[in-house]
Amino acid sequence: MKKAKILALLSIMTAALFIAPLTMYADAVPGDIIVTLGENLTEEQKNELLKEMDVPADVESVVVTNEEEHQYLGKYISKAQIGSKAISSTKITIGDKDQGLSVKTNNINWVTEEMYMNALTTAGVTDAEIYVTAPFKVSGTAALTGIIKAYESTAQIEIPEAQKQVANEEMVKTAELGERIGTKEATELMTRVKEEIAKNPVQSEEDLRALIEKVAKDMGIELTQEELNGLLALFNKMKDLNIDWNQVQNGLKDISNNLGDFLKDEETQSFFQTFFQKIIDFFMAIIDAIRSLFK
Repeated sequence: MKKAKILALLSIMTAALFIAPLTMYADAVPGDIIVTLGENLTEEQKNELLKEMDVPADVESVVVTNEEEHQYLGKYISKAQIGSKAISSTKITIGDKDQGLSVKTNNINWVTEEMYMNALTTAGVTDAEIYVTAPFKVSGTAALTGIIKAYESTAQIEIPEAQKQVANEEMVKTAELGERIGTKEATELMTRVKEEIAKNPVQSEEDLRALIEKVAKDMGIELTQEELNGLLALFNKMKDLNIDWNQVQNGLKDISNNLGDFLKDEETQSFFQTFFQKIIDFFMAIIDAIRSLFK
């Protein structure tokens, strides 16, 4: 179970390498608390969650609707996975600059703490302590939508729609591919393609398709035409995004630091440390060489 959680982290963290983060300090200041509540909570459930999150009942909150969940995830996840009710809720405490992200969850059974952290980094949300909860077991999709919405509302900054969509799409595509070929394999495939693009920028869609096919073949993975087309579309979108490699490099350091607990754990150390650290070292070494990539 722990290995699966770690691999889920690997599958999502690479999304942050290709998207420029935003600074979220327009109006919000360190120590500010933002609460998001799923629209379909009963009054009793709302009060229970507010008590659990240790915030007053009259705190100003951002309401998240099920329609908003479908807006941001409906292209990538089935309606059944998203569900018909927005339940998961969050407490966001704005941190000091360069503090990094930390996430804790309760009653969330689909989105892991690491998935939240990396998806939020991809979307440009940084420096905060986040607690995600629900009155019973839920997927947690409303929480991710709510956190991004809360930051946009409080900081009065609009996160580009393309940035939100690519972060969500890569998360889902990696997870879904992992269901068929294995999470480790899906993660490695995504990472290898990005490594190759970083070393040898592709010039056309045909070159990009050939690259994905070659990496998959080298790994002994036979992608379906649908999977190949989906990955091709995703990497093309990444190419079109504005990339600030200085910000990305800082994000890499934060992600590496947030893995401390995993790396200290005896059960995960031998499996995780070598594989992941090599990826971190690789990207840190080549970051200067790829600053102008896709310009």
